[in-house]
Amino acid sequence: MKRFVWFLFFFLLIIAGLYYCYKQNYLPAVVTDVFPLRDNPSVAYTTFDNCPPEGDAVSEKAIDLNKFKNRYTFPQSGDFATDISLDKILEPGNDKDRWSSSKAARIKGYIYEVKSGGIETCNCKEREDADKDTHIELVADPMQTGKTFRMIVEVTPRMRDIMSHKGDDWSTRALRDKFLGRWVEVEGWLMFDDEHEMNAENTNPGRQRNWRATAWEIHPITGIKVIDRPRP
Repeated sequence: MKRFVWFLFFFLLIIAGLYYCYKQNYLPAVVTDVFPLRDNPSVAYTTFDNCPPEGDAVSEKAIDLNKFKNRYTFPQSGDFATDISLDKILEPGNDKDRWSSSKAARIKGYIYEVKSGGIETCNCKEREDADKDTHIELVADPMQTGKTFRMIVEVTPRMRDIMSHKGDDWSTRALRDKFLGRWVEVEGWLMFDDEHEMNAENTNPGRQRNWRATAWEIHPITGIKVIDRPRP
């Protein structure tokens, strides 16, 4: 009986210690749920800050899209499409089936804007900047920055947290300070954002209120670095 009491005491002590470390942010975010994406069983997703991979979306279409947005794995060499560049992504024409959301891309461009994203179902409608995506607007030519010449690439809260544990600050403010007005190489998962298909020049040409060239994104970004301006 005495041995059991000591065992219970040490067990509770360990649990209390782990809880304290978690509350002090000594431990990474807790994984509470892991499951595969319907179209790509090799890719896993995890609940983060009480927001599941599907966010708080209701429709099946939005649920699937949010799972793509909330990927947190890093693409491997075989995942990258080698025929993709920013110029090709920005080429006019209906591009809905031009690329695949199961592939990754590595592209070079000029950062025209960095800002906090909106309140979205993928992030369970969180309002704090740290819990929202960071929207980065890329252009191929800094002398041609009209809205319909821009591609959107995004940093997600999950990837922001992962990078913080690697010692990199991917907050919106830090990204803006470091990369705004710079040539960069960005890599990450490709994703066609159906929610903005009607806001993109390639899939809804001529609409006066279009604010992007394409609904294709790199989302989430898994790597970004400053580079020299590419030669023509």
